[in-house]
Amino acid sequence: MKKISILLVFIMGTFIMDAQSYLGFLTDNYSGVHSLISNPANITDSRFKTDINLGGASVFGGNNYYGINVWNASRNGYSFDMEAKINSNGTNSALVNADILGPSFMFNLSKNSSVAVFTRARAFVNANDFDDASIAAIDDDSTRDFILNEAQLNVLGHSWGEVGITYARTLINKNKHFLKGGVSLKYLQGFGSAFVTGTDIYVDYDADGTAFFGGETTGSITTSGDLTYARSAEFDNDDYDIKLPDHANGVGVDVGFVYELRPSYKDYKTKDYSPYNFKHKNKYKLKVGVSITDIGFVDYKDAVNETFDVNFEDLNQDDYEDTAEDLGSFLNSYYIRTNTETGYKIDLPTALHLNVDWSLSNTIYLNLNTDYSLISKNRITANRVSNLVSFTPRYESKWFSFYVPFTVIENKEFRVGYGFRAGPVYAGSGSILSAFGSDNNRQADVYAGVKVPVYQNGPSDKDGDGIYDKLDNCPKEFGPVSNNGCPIKDQDNDGIVDGEDACPDEVGPEENKGCPWGDKDNDGILDNVDECPELAGNEENNGCPFKDTDGDGVYDKDDDCIDQAGSVANNGCPKEVIEKLQNTLNNYAKVIFFNYGKSTLKPESSIVLADIITVLNEYPNSKFVIEGHTDSIGSYELNQRLSETRANAVKNYLIEHGIDPTRLSAIGYGEKRPIATNMYKAGRLQNRRVEIKLVN
Repeated sequence: MKKISILLVFIMGTFIMDAQSYLGFLTDNYSGVHSLISNPANITDSRFKTDINLGGASVFGGNNYYGINVWNASRNGYSFDMEAKINSNGTNSALVNADILGPSFMFNLSKNSSVAVFTRARAFVNANDFDDASIAAIDDDSTRDFILNEAQLNVLGHSWGEVGITYARTLINKNKHFLKGGVSLKYLQGFGSAFVTGTDIYVDYDADGTAFFGGETTGSITTSGDLTYARSAEFDNDDYDIKLPDHANGVGVDVGFVYELRPSYKDYKTKDYSPYNFKHKNKYKLKVGVSITDIGFVDYKDAVNETFDVNFEDLNQDDYEDTAEDLGSFLNSYYIRTNTETGYKIDLPTALHLNVDWSLSNTIYLNLNTDYSLISKNRITANRVSNLVSFTPRYESKWFSFYVPFTVIENKEFRVGYGFRAGPVYAGSGSILSAFGSDNNRQADVYAGVKVPVYQNGPSDKDGDGIYDKLDNCPKEFGPVSNNGCPIKDQDNDGIVDGEDACPDEVGPEENKGCPWGDKDNDGILDNVDECPELAGNEENNGCPFKDTDGDGVYDKDDDCIDQAGSVANNGCPKEVIEKLQNTLNNYAKVIFFNYGKSTLKPESSIVLADIITVLNEYPNSKFVIEGHTDSIGSYELNQRLSETRANAVKNYLIEHGIDPTRLSAIGYGEKRPIATNMYKAGRLQNRRVEIKLVN
């Protein structure tokens, strides 16, 4: 009896468990569908295309009354009674948590939303206000007798299953700020539940308290106080058939948000390339998640809820063992039932979660997680998680992660564990390192499972041109960014790619969009240099026709008489003007004087030459010949050279004073062309002359 009682108290009253399942693993960005356990928003914008959990379990256990050395306890001959350490805590509260994630999967609906379907089985045992003295009395091996005296006592056991769906989507994606939210809706099926609550419970067990004839004895039990015992309809059955309660179900809700600070957001955008296409990478420097999980209850409509006055003296132990099939039948057989109700609701272990994740590099992260129960310890019809703070450094990569959680829970216990993920396998413990390193360890937990992960891949670039295939117009052909990833083609080889060439089959300049220049007026001058593209003109006039003001067929540029019609032979001037011009020049030429026997001009000739220059400038398009003549005095050869030098002397003078040299020519005739007889002095004077004649 005593050892059974010790076991009952140990199981129901002294275990204390962690609030969070899969401690350490849930901080991993590659935890996949598991991540919805702590925050449903986690499943969108994840590192997975899909993630399928085949099966995994997380079981937590501990003891805040007994402490052991795990290494010593694993050896043969270990004595629990002698070697376990006793920790006095006054009153002892407890929690047991088993969490099984069954077949579950998640997948992406779009670049901004994801969905998951999951199955889950869970079991909790909450116990509060077990007194140290009661446990010590039961554990006293010096006697079989014991006394329990509990002013307040409550114990709750509950197990249930969940079938749920999670939806999450991106809410804000604006440069460095990213926010996503998610919600899980869960159908709950109760597997079974029971709770016991008592006030001023007194139990006095005397191992030899009842005597029989012949000197034999058996134990006797004296009890007092008020006790409430509630249980689902099938809880007291002893046939071990697995049968779910007929009317035990409910609905649960999880809701959460995740904010990410992405200071390097530009690294994940190329043109219109959205961050969705970089889902294979974590993009945040800081991630903060907030969630509330397990809002809801399981309604056991057919459950039995009974209250008893347990005042009874000297209950025969043999009678108890012979008649009591279960606790309910025992209470109804020997105690007075003071109240009976049908049905009750068991609240889920509602909790607030805050998770902060800091990225030191692409693979090294620091995580701070807090879980805070929103259920009071004194609420008997509710499961409850323990409050905790956990700090977890981790190494994280696509196929392997490793994490070391450091955890402080509400009873001030500190523990250290480790876990890992290697592709489809994950395993770990939140307390294994501290469990093996302490002589007074009261913690134990472990988790493991197998999944099928299908990871997001980076954007592909099949042709290796640096342009991702989703942006590449020619994903199988190498091409530059300027041509959207397609090779540059230039059929006419004019240096302008076909995509920008308005005339891909004809050679043309870039400024005309790759097309050849035209010649609208057919004057042989291309339109791009033709100042009069619609009027036939001349090349020397930039494609424009020359003017002919007087209409004499001589363009103004060649016409010495622009306002007077003339002939081509006379440079556009009428005959009368030409005759007048020639007479004027002849008159001026008669008074050009040279030093005797020389080709140097006399000073007084400069006045005449100035007048000649004025006349020549009036006819800019006319050409002139300067003729030199001599008399017959002297040798023929000498006279010839003298006439030539004098003609050139006048020409050079005119050129030096601004006349275009192309308009002038000079020739010497010597004594060949006399205009008077050389026999007399007067005649010879007339023959020594210079004449300026109009050529055309």
